[in-house]
Amino acid sequence: MAFPARSRQHLRTVLPLAAVLVAMTILVAFSPTLYRLFCAATGLEGTTQRADAAPAADGAASDREIIVRFDSNIANGLAWDFHPEQASVKVRIGVPTIAYFIAHNLSDKAIVGQAVYNVAPYQVAPFFYKIQCFCFTAEKLGPGETAEMPVEFYIDKGYATDPDASLFSDITLSYTFYPQDNMTPQAASQARDLANGSQVEAASIKDGVAPKFDNDAPRQ
Repeated sequence: MAFPARSRQHLRTVLPLAAVLVAMTILVAFSPTLYRLFCAATGLEGTTQRADAAPAADGAASDREIIVRFDSNIANGLAWDFHPEQASVKVRIGVPTIAYFIAHNLSDKAIVGQAVYNVAPYQVAPFFYKIQCFCFTAEKLGPGETAEMPVEFYIDKGYATDPDASLFSDITLSYTFYPQDNMTPQAASQARDLANGSQVEAASIKDGVAPKFDNDAPRQ
C-alpha cells in the first residue's frame, strides 16, 4: 500500500533523526570516549572544545563583544558551597579570558566532588574553547577548605561567521558538582587536591605558562 505524500514527508524527517538517536545510543553503550568525541565535534549537549593554548594574536581577535554568564549548581548530597566569583564577563572574540569559581567545603570531613559542564545555547559550543578548567576529575576539599578555581577560555573567530552561532550575543557556561560517594578509600585519597591544585594553575596562568589540561578526564 502506498503512503500518502504527507506521510512520506514525515518519514523523510523522522528517519534521519531516528538514525542519529540510534548512533548516539550505540556510542554511549559501547564507547564513552567515542561519545565524548562525537559531542565535542558537534556541540551536542553544549560540549565545548579544548585548546592547549590561546590562538595566535594575528587575525584571531575581533571587535565584537560577547557576554558570557556563569552558572553554578550543586547536586544533592554534596555539602559544598559553589559559585562563580562574578556573574558574567564581557569578552572579545578570539581573546582569552580568565574567570574564577569558588568552592567551599561546609562539612567537618574531607569530601570528593566532580564537576561537569555545558554551554548554552548549544549552537555556540563548537566555538567555545577552554584552555584550563576543573572539570571531569575527582576533586577533594578538606574540612572547611576553600578553593578558588580558574577557568581560562576563548571564543573562536569562526563564531562570528557561523549563521547559527552568530545570532547569539549572550552565552552561559554552566557547571554542576556531584558527590563521589562510591569511591574506595584508596581512590578518594588519590583525588586531586582542589585547593592546592587550583593555586598552582592560577599561578601558572598569571605567569603566562599554560598548565596542562590533564584534568579533563572522560565521562564516567
